[in-house]
Amino acid sequence: MRFMVIVKANEDTEGGTMPTEAELAEMGAFNEELVKAGVMLAGDGLHPSSKGARVRFDADGNATVIDGPFTETKELIAGFWILQVSSREEVLEWVKKAPFRNDELEVRQVFDTDDFGDALTPELREQEDRMREAVAQQHGA
Repeated sequence: MRFMVIVKANEDTEGGTMPTEAELAEMGAFNEELVKAGVMLAGDGLHPSSKGARVRFDADGNATVIDGPFTETKELIAGFWILQVSSREEVLEWVKKAPFRNDELEVRQVFDTDDFGDALTPELREQEDRMREAVAQQHGA
């Protein structure tokens, strides 16, 4: 099972405050633990929303770009991990070890192809498999 662990933004991350050397070392040690356990697939921090944009689509599919920053900090993301574990309980045990104080993390399961049932026809499943393989080859996985 894959899970996305979402690091919520706060005033510091949105203000562009960078982590201290000690905070980076603590996060590096945690990330290393995840890698050694074989559960970390990806993980990164994100620049503040002032450097981002949102794309809103209307009912006809027309896109409108809205430049950041965005005002509702509690709805923003400052970083993420993608973890592959055997259960929801296992991912929560890992997340509880994360080196955060006065922050909030959100855990969401990532859809797997089997989750789509009959709607994912054999042809669509084959297409999905080809795309995943191509991405893995492009990035040396």
